[in-house]
Amino acid sequence: MGSDRPQESPNQDKLARFNTDVPHPARVYDAWLGGKDNFAADRAAAERGLQAFPSTVKSVRANRAFLARTVEYLVSEAGIHQFLDIGTGLPSANNTHEVAQAIVPEARIAYVDNDPIVLAHAAALLRGTASGETDYIDADLREPDKILQAASHTLDFTQPVAVMLVAVLHFIPDSADPYRIVDTLMAAVPPGSHLVLSHTAKDIFPEEMARFAQTMNKDSAEAVNLRDRDQITRFFHNLELIEPGVVEVAKWRPRSELEASAPAALWGGVARKPA
Repeated sequence: MGSDRPQESPNQDKLARFNTDVPHPARVYDAWLGGKDNFAADRAAAERGLQAFPSTVKSVRANRAFLARTVEYLVSEAGIHQFLDIGTGLPSANNTHEVAQAIVPEARIAYVDNDPIVLAHAAALLRGTASGETDYIDADLREPDKILQAASHTLDFTQPVAVMLVAVLHFIPDSADPYRIVDTLMAAVPPGSHLVLSHTAKDIFPEEMARFAQTMNKDSAEAVNLRDRDQITRFFHNLELIEPGVVEVAKWRPRSELEASAPAALWGGVARKPA
């Protein structure tokens, strides 16, 4: 027997996710970076985060710089020309495809996010080079199989891929088994592939970050789950960590002493999948 309840279309589902009265991490992050793609609730949440951890903006910028440096390393030194960037957020400076394709124009990038505002701005992310390719996948990190299937239209999974999980895993609670998600993604890519990961820290500025998480989790669409260095290092198990290992993101191969001194409350690292 059929139901009298109307079926929601994909567009209705996207609209249901689009609630400007509830802060969303991608839009709050955009507010911290000085962007314009955010709403009053996002800006209020961003301000509360700053009150709890005054160095939030410097930390966020250090994380963006970490992303750029890791992509440069992967393209220039590790020979990676394919990127699966999950939780990409709103377009900002030094997006993955911009950094990669500036070095290797034929680099391919598949972006993944589940925020309708990010989807609306996908066109900006998709402006790659003539010889390269970029794509956008509307999916949640909790759906790794769906992500991998969709990404296979852009990426060649017989060749090494960089899986980018930059400042996104802290939105996955332990109950959703974030380690299984990472293992699923890395099992699908061949030897020589890399994992890039940054994660908000429980044990860097611990008092401030505890207040920050409590403040940000009051009414956000996604709760922040702080983890310590050992818990974050565990994401790299069975992989070969690239020097300097799991460190504060500002200290991962910084270009200058100024970059290295940024007060970043995130652990980050890069690792290679061995043969």
